[in-house]
Amino acid sequence: MTPDDETLFADLERRFPGKVFRPADAVADLHPGQRVFVGSGSAEPQSLAEALAERGRELPDTEILTILTMGVAPWTRADFGEGFRHNAFFIGDNTRDAVGAGRADYTPVFLSELPRLLRSGRHPVDVALIQVSPPDRHGWVSLGVSVDIVKAAAEAARTVIAQVNPRMPRTLGDSGLPVSRIDRLVPVSEELVELEPAELDETALRIGRHVAELVEDGATIQTGIGAIPDAVLASLGDKRDLGVHTEMFSDGLIPLVEKGVITGRRKKVQAGRIVTSFVLGTRRLYDWVDDNPMLAFHPSDYVNDPFRISRHERMVAINSALQVDLTGQVNADSIGTRFFSGIGGQVDFIRGAARSVGGKPIIALRSTAKSGSISRIVAELEPGAGVTTSRGDVHWVVTEYGAACLHGRSVRERALALAHIAHPDFRDDLIARAKERLLVPVDQKAVRALGTPALDALHGPMTLRDGTRAHVRPMQPTDADDLARGWHDLSKQSIRHRFLHTVKRMSPEQTRRRATVDFDQEVAIVATVPKAEGVELVGGARYVVLPGGEAAEVTFLVKDAWHGRGVATGLLDRLMTHARTHGLREFRAFVLEGNHEMLGVFHRSAPNPVRSRLEDGVHEVRFSIRHEEDAARDEDGRLPPKAGAPG
Repeated sequence: MTPDDETLFADLERRFPGKVFRPADAVADLHPGQRVFVGSGSAEPQSLAEALAERGRELPDTEILTILTMGVAPWTRADFGEGFRHNAFFIGDNTRDAVGAGRADYTPVFLSELPRLLRSGRHPVDVALIQVSPPDRHGWVSLGVSVDIVKAAAEAARTVIAQVNPRMPRTLGDSGLPVSRIDRLVPVSEELVELEPAELDETALRIGRHVAELVEDGATIQTGIGAIPDAVLASLGDKRDLGVHTEMFSDGLIPLVEKGVITGRRKKVQAGRIVTSFVLGTRRLYDWVDDNPMLAFHPSDYVNDPFRISRHERMVAINSALQVDLTGQVNADSIGTRFFSGIGGQVDFIRGAARSVGGKPIIALRSTAKSGSISRIVAELEPGAGVTTSRGDVHWVVTEYGAACLHGRSVRERALALAHIAHPDFRDDLIARAKERLLVPVDQKAVRALGTPALDALHGPMTLRDGTRAHVRPMQPTDADDLARGWHDLSKQSIRHRFLHTVKRMSPEQTRRRATVDFDQEVAIVATVPKAEGVELVGGARYVVLPGGEAAEVTFLVKDAWHGRGVATGLLDRLMTHARTHGLREFRAFVLEGNHEMLGVFHRSAPNPVRSRLEDGVHEVRFSIRHEEDAARDEDGRLPPKAGAPG
């Protein structure tokens, strides 16, 4: 023991005579056949764990209960033989091999139900080894950085042995325990296990930006630990008044609090406070949570209760996965038959967010694994893989290639949407597999360009003339159904203006063709506006590159109810910007003689004079899209401005 430990030992012995022990003495009377709980996360009492391990061969049939531990896990060693049997409620790096080799057990259970499992006696606890802060003047300790299931274990155990560590922060909320509930105090000062922030590569940052687009001002968020959660947090800097209700968090949350992004003002449960059950991170995080009144630590049955989660408005739950199949089934805890992690709190928060007013349950994952050689979006889950979150629970799935909304969508729509946020190298195969299973039509093609950086410039906000906030994005194969339904919102005149003749109906094959764009020789974008549930597609535009590769024909179609608000004008500007960067010099269009609205759009928006030729009632319109060019090369001259509503 260090001099500081000796001082603490003497102080505790004076205040609590008969309760203070050295680590080896504290576990000396443990006997075979007991069930021993060991504290979780960075709060694992490592000195007590090592003292217990020293008696490993003396304690046959001893079951060690843990959730996620970040420190030592000596009870997983093969050389203990029948001494210890580890039972993990969640599998971490330090226990995965033992579980995989059959030397340890895994008990799948929702994190919200774990405290009740311990308190009820279904999993009786004989001894709880925990780590706490030094007692305050009232004789209470804090469970510090890990309350989760530790409090329930301490309350249910027959014997509680607590490592008292001055390095353990004193956290607020429902994190306290009276010394009267503790049987043995073991003063040991040691650094808590730290988890360094993950390196944020471009893939994680793209995922983070896609998720951040789904988070509204005033939302309450649940996030986790690792590169993707950190990337999400790093992308939320322009949001306002976010709240936090999450089972865990790390250092990435601190900058958002310091910037005033996270205030919790609009939270419905514990307004103004960050509610959590444990934290994992660096010493900076542990110092920040110490005696911080903005934080409320609670057990997992409180934090992960889906009904409590659902009381927050605009609850955004962000969780990860190992695989998602084309119907939306999520595997987050196994690789084939091999258990990898655990159920944890994913389902608790997914279901809670789904029942929140304006809530968004999100599964966010990288599109590939093993250096890009394996797709995480799969036709079917691997044989033996578990379904952590059912297809009925899944709403949003996000990869670096975009966000797919699955809620309320058919299996056909799901397969199409998920295939197009998979890595482009796997899309053809996924669509082929979907055809084999009759999930998508046999003429469906995959679009490799969607979601790639090459199309980033086609995404973005657009403010219409009446102040409506719209969003522009590339057209997707999943837009086919909206195109088919939207057709019936068009007047005969709008259809005639677009196609230059009367068209009664687009066949499903034609609609799929229009929605499936290669973004090489053809580029198509759409404008959407928010509505009560989801978005409405209000207009679209496209260009097709003409022979020679320097000019393209451009077309537009806007719903009648949105004429005159600037939809076509905004879409044209976005198309011109994209076309310039891809070497195009000129746009051409064919416009019926009476279509003054579309002609007006070209005259107002073209960066150079518009030239046209009228033949058989149709204007052939041309204009240079390059600002530096003088486009007055057509002898037919320029159309005079004509009256008409703005496009």
